[in-house]
Amino acid sequence: MPYLGSEDAVRELRRALSNPNVQSDQLRYRNTVLKAIRAMSQGVDVSDLFSEMVKACATVDIVQKKLVYVFLCSYATLNPELSLLVINTLRKDCQDPNPMVRSLALRNMTNLRLPSLVEYVEQPLAAGLRDRAACVRRVAVLGWAKLHNLQPDAEIDAAVVNELYGLLRDPDPVVMVNCLRALEEILKKEGGVAINKPITHHLLNRLKESDVWGQCEVLRILQRYHPQSEDELFDILSLLDASLVSPHPPVMAATLGLFLGLCSGLPAVSLAALERVRGPLLAACGSTSRETRFTALCHIQLLLRSLPGLMGAHYKRFFCGYAEPAYIKQRKMQVLVELVNDENVAMLLDELKGYCTDVNPETAQAAISAIGRIGRSYSDRCLEILTGLLGLKQEHITSAVVQTMCDLVWVCPQCSDTVCSALEGCEEMLQDSQGRQALLWLLAAYGERVSSAPYTLEGFIDRVRSEASLGVKMELLTTTMRLFLCRPSETQDMLGRLLHYCIEEEMDMCVRDQALLYYRLLHCGIEETHKVLHGQRSDPSLGVLIGRPAEPINQWAYSFNTLEPLRQAGVETEPASRGSPEHVTFDPKPNTDLSDTLNCSQIEKVNLGSDGASGFTCSSAKVLAPLSLSLSPALSPEEFEHLWMQRHAEQGAEKLEEEEEDYVCLEERIQFPAIPPCSPQSLQAAMQLVNIQTLAFTPPHTLPWRVYLYTHTHHAHYGSTLVIGELLYIGEASRRVAAVKKGMEDGDVVEGEQEAGLSGRALVRKDGREEEVEVTLKQQPRDDNALKGFLSILTTVLHTLSSESS
Repeated sequence: MPYLGSEDAVRELRRALSNPNVQSDQLRYRNTVLKAIRAMSQGVDVSDLFSEMVKACATVDIVQKKLVYVFLCSYATLNPELSLLVINTLRKDCQDPNPMVRSLALRNMTNLRLPSLVEYVEQPLAAGLRDRAACVRRVAVLGWAKLHNLQPDAEIDAAVVNELYGLLRDPDPVVMVNCLRALEEILKKEGGVAINKPITHHLLNRLKESDVWGQCEVLRILQRYHPQSEDELFDILSLLDASLVSPHPPVMAATLGLFLGLCSGLPAVSLAALERVRGPLLAACGSTSRETRFTALCHIQLLLRSLPGLMGAHYKRFFCGYAEPAYIKQRKMQVLVELVNDENVAMLLDELKGYCTDVNPETAQAAISAIGRIGRSYSDRCLEILTGLLGLKQEHITSAVVQTMCDLVWVCPQCSDTVCSALEGCEEMLQDSQGRQALLWLLAAYGERVSSAPYTLEGFIDRVRSEASLGVKMELLTTTMRLFLCRPSETQDMLGRLLHYCIEEEMDMCVRDQALLYYRLLHCGIEETHKVLHGQRSDPSLGVLIGRPAEPINQWAYSFNTLEPLRQAGVETEPASRGSPEHVTFDPKPNTDLSDTLNCSQIEKVNLGSDGASGFTCSSAKVLAPLSLSLSPALSPEEFEHLWMQRHAEQGAEKLEEEEEDYVCLEERIQFPAIPPCSPQSLQAAMQLVNIQTLAFTPPHTLPWRVYLYTHTHHAHYGSTLVIGELLYIGEASRRVAAVKKGMEDGDVVEGEQEAGLSGRALVRKDGREEEVEVTLKQQPRDDNALKGFLSILTTVLHTLSSESS
């Protein structure tokens, strides 16, 4: 036979298909049809054989029918007129005694996808819905969905829809699930299939009869149903209980998603459900399928955001295997970081240390980064490991260690001495731009403590002409300027050379403009230069650098069992029980510009005393109209820090006393018999009960003690407002300083009560029995009644915590 890809091959196939001798021999005829299908699968255009293949479908051989139908469905859109020839054969097959032939004919009639053939297809499909064989009913149900997809603007036949609803009670579970899928497609514009109480309980009672994907489809559709009473809710949960621990991960995930949706108002039930799925999730992490393992790890990270200790006792299940792919190893290391505690920190660090020498550089760097994140709580142990890794003299390891140290000293400044001593000589091993930038940043921040800093900079400046990275050049300019301010005699000459090159020879405008900025800044004097380069840093107590509390389940429940956890980058989370510094990552709502929403140039400052002269007095605050609090949309820590620091900057420049209509800033002091020494978990749980989100907090037993929070108020008459706030407790020492200052103003100096370096803002009663927490709130847009209601709720929560602790 000629080469299959030539035109001669197609002509040869046509002659063979038209040969009476071949047609009379069933086996030869089937093999010839198979050759045509094989040619089609290899990319050969065999559409010229369409008429011969139409004749070939008139056979009693089911195998040949299947082959011919594959051909006809592939080329029907290219030959719409010839496709009419096959309709008679298909309609005849729809009445064949063999149910396999009937189902095959129905399936291919709808797969032709020609609008001109719709009128010929409707009658066989309607008859198929009432066929005795379940396989025919399965095909007929899905055929109506295909027909609707072919003509989406056509009028929906109410009789067909009613018949499909009736088939939800079909004894065959596949027919039942197919009906759900077909109704979802046909009624898409109307919101999908209507789910009521009888349908819901019928589907739940027959859930175990369906296969895995059928159960997932039923559970997905049932998420739209809202129980009418609490008794009905618990009846549904009882029916779902067995599926919650299903050995099939898709069923377990779909059931948990439905559980969380139904129990959105019952956090205790939701937490119990998360405890129940711990075993199935751990089993999924050991699956032979890599995709299943990765998906399970991503969803475990999602659960740990609300239940940090869920997998604490099973941390060994997340140790990396030698043959595992890099993306699974890296995800496991992210989970291990979240499971660290005092009991397992030594074993986890030892395990991560072994991963630092992995043959895959990305895995090794991820392990070093994980050790750095643990170092924010256990700095001494982690710094010992990181310093030892520098001794390996490996380029990618040295670069990752320097970058990790850069992040670590920003969060934990107490580690700076150890880091500075470890930097000596490591610049020779840094070949990538990220590592060099991290080293330069460390020299800029702590150059006065590194004896070899000027010599290290001199090497960078000598090679600046061959430096390809613009980021390194810009970082080098900043580092040299900052080192010049603290060690001028050693860096004056190299600073001049660097500025001359960047201004006169550098081709990149960004580097040149930065060099011009520094050059002109030096002309303004050293003091001005020092103010610019050593300006005030961000308050380290803000949420970007403070431990993240456990999130309410409702914040992520909507994304469970979707692709969103897989799309998200590695989220660095810290167990809420430690309260140590940690970067917090949230996904703010798109198209939300909070800088415009909260215009900090419009401030009304309201100072409230204990006399209750203002209408915002805490003890008499009453909600004049229905008020509800909500956590949506979420406010990111970066936006919170920007707004809060902007507010303080403007207040430091000028005290704005005038009243504005669209903004209000409130300061209040709340008195307690004793400040509640509550844990971060207790505080977070108490706030969540009233829909107040604690975005950040200082570690326990740390003074000054701060909590940053936000919520959205929904008032009956004034709509929605955003409230962000700060709780501040200064403590015993600062109160004494405040008392000394007040006594000095009154002319009554208290001896022995002055302590240097502390500033007190909280007032102290003369009897000394009550503590005070200073509350600062900002609201946009202004709604006095809503703010009064929120302050009353907040005060009630704090008083409750105080009374329980006492």
